[in-house]
Amino acid sequence: MLQIVFVLDDDDAVREALGTLLQAKGYAVRAYESAEAFLEELNPALSGCILLDVRMPGLSGPELQERLLDMNVSLPVIMITGNADLPTAVKTMKAGAIDFIEKPFEKGALLESVEKALALSAKQHAQAVSTDNWERNLGKLTPRERQVLEQIVQGHPNKIAAFHLGISQRTVEVHRSRIIEKLEARNFSHLIRMAIAAEVLSLDEEPPE
Repeated sequence: MLQIVFVLDDDDAVREALGTLLQAKGYAVRAYESAEAFLEELNPALSGCILLDVRMPGLSGPELQERLLDMNVSLPVIMITGNADLPTAVKTMKAGAIDFIEKPFEKGALLESVEKALALSAKQHAQAVSTDNWERNLGKLTPRERQVLEQIVQGHPNKIAAFHLGISQRTVEVHRSRIIEKLEARNFSHLIRMAIAAEVLSLDEEPPE
């Protein structure tokens, strides 16, 4: 999976310095002089992180951060700041930025922050793919299987699930095996981990007639 470090700074020298440093370390880099230029090319499906200057003409760094949150874009943000912008940088971290880097940059700290941000992005991307697969496979279940799954997610043993649904324990066991197969889980424990990762709490399925 290609990960991209997006560099947003209106200072040509800063963009060039960051690009040279990151590319020398093997990172794919895309640089923009404004938040607006970045938004024009933004592909929410991409994985990576953003090095974002606090002060830019047009949309500022914090304003872009807010816009990305509204768009549900989960690219981790590292704020670039001068000393005068430290209060703003701290505020942006409270809003979700994972770090802020002061100018002039300390190369080691910057690279460490980028590595951390890309690891977080990779994790988020994997979770999103897992959730998408779960939701797609969920459509393969019958109404009764979805009810049994809800019982499983709530932690009910087969006997209790059978009682709640008015069916036999053996029927629950058969449904559970089919659910594991349809949701492409390796085993029952994997099924539960998938459900937790997808934040499944209730399927709100009406009982079949």
